Amino acid sequence: MLEDYFRQYGLLALFGLVAVAVPTSLLIASWLTSRLGLRPRNPTPVKLEPYECGVQTIGGSWNQFNFRYYLYAILFVIFDVEVIFLYPWATKFITLELFALIEMGVFVAILLAGWAYAWRKRDLEWSN
Repeated sequence: MLEDYFRQYGLLALFGLVAVAVPTSLLIASWLTSRLGLRPRNPTPVKLEPYECGVQTIGGSWNQFNFRYYLYAILFVIFDVEVIFLYPWATKFITLELFALIEMGVFVAILLAGWAYAWRKRDLEWSN
């Protein structure tokens, strides 16, 4: 029993160790190659500019932008994550009983209530 426990969680620990060791070793290798002069360093004014899709930047690089972008992003994440919860339910729909159907109906009703609230507050309209 204890051996099975260590085998299951040992694999998880090994995966975590590799997940930490690989990026750390790559960062250290990059730092070492720059210290030894193996990595080229040729900064030009164009390379030091912030990337703006080829368009010359106007103003400083720390521009504030409208809060509506955050609102759209948050609404997208909320509804996207909630729709992801529907997928496992849909794959097991045939084997589920009536309680699961009612439970998913309540979940979708809450989802629709949130969508109606955002629509009523006109948060889904794109205006300047």
